[in-house]
Amino acid sequence: MRVEIWSDIACPWCYIGKARFEQGLAAFAHRDDVEVVHRSFELDPNRAKGDTAPVLDMLARKYGRTLDEARAMEQHVAENAHAEGLGYRTEGRDHGNTFDIHRLLHLAKARGRQDELLTLAYRANFAEERSVYDPEVLLALAVEAGLDEAEAKAVLADESAYADAVRADEREAAELGATGVPFFVLDRRYGVSGGQPAEVFTQALEQAWGDRAPLTVVDSGAAACGPDGCEVPQVSRDV
Repeated sequence: MRVEIWSDIACPWCYIGKARFEQGLAAFAHRDDVEVVHRSFELDPNRAKGDTAPVLDMLARKYGRTLDEARAMEQHVAENAHAEGLGYRTEGRDHGNTFDIHRLLHLAKARGRQDELLTLAYRANFAEERSVYDPEVLLALAVEAGLDEAEAKAVLADESAYADAVRADEREAAELGATGVPFFVLDRRYGVSGGQPAEVFTQALEQAWGDRAPLTVVDSGAAACGPDGCEVPQVSRDV
């Protein structure tokens, strides 16, 4: 079974939702048969590259709140993160365009290191004193995740590298009806929206697994090969 997760590094509920999903997956009996693929979704795609702002200022402006109200909002999210054993800084974080991060995540996917880079990027953005909007920090995270430094640097330098892959993910999210993240799609049959509790993910996985349609086999009697060898077609002969 395949689970696709649309998310953005700038989204705190994606950070928390990833941890909760992993807990829910760990409790799922068929967890070893689940493939997890992370997909791109930008929360602020129109923000110019390099244009960053403090998160509290962004929240106050976006939601029409005071800085104290924005600080309270962040504290609420922090409490949820801490409950999952995650670090979370309510002060000193910045917000910006995440397109380069998504491009690099597609490189990581191609090299089998996507989850490693995503985990490191979330931690850097929400728990550590490192800005994922700084190209040097992003490159360092790529190396920490096991990517080749020269290859990662080349992707960051070429704005077209993996750009089509990011846009394709975003178009697909729109086609599936995703208007926010995190958005989880199980076998293209079930969708789970938001950073739900771990037990909700376990239940969704169990339902998706149980509802899989059995394979219908069409057997026309044609020759085939199996563990004991290949059938020899019978040839009729006119006598």
